Amino acid sequence: MANTNSRHTIILMQTSPSRATRTFMDYESISQAMDGICGLYERKLKEINPALRNITYDIADLYNFIDGLADMSALVYDHSRQAYLPYDRQWIKQKTFHHLKRLANGPR
Repeated sequence: MANTNSRHTIILMQTSPSRATRTFMDYESISQAMDGICGLYERKLKEINPALRNITYDIADLYNFIDGLADMSALVYDHSRQAYLPYDRQWIKQKTFHHLKRLANGPR
């Protein structure tokens, strides 16, 4: 049985109403995908605030970023079904929250 944490995840996103901004990012696990989404937001913050050395944000800021995209969804591989299952923006927000919470609590 495969480790459920290593479920291949594809993040589909469209940054603006233009279909030309459609793109995808692909990761080996859900956790890496959530890390990738946070990294995407952090890079955007650095672009907006190039002079800031340390950038901080809270979960509401990240949610606003996710909600501000024209579209975002995830496809997560389900080993038992041998297929990718779709998840919506709300699911991504829940997963990023749990991911950041885990990072904040540090290794046990």
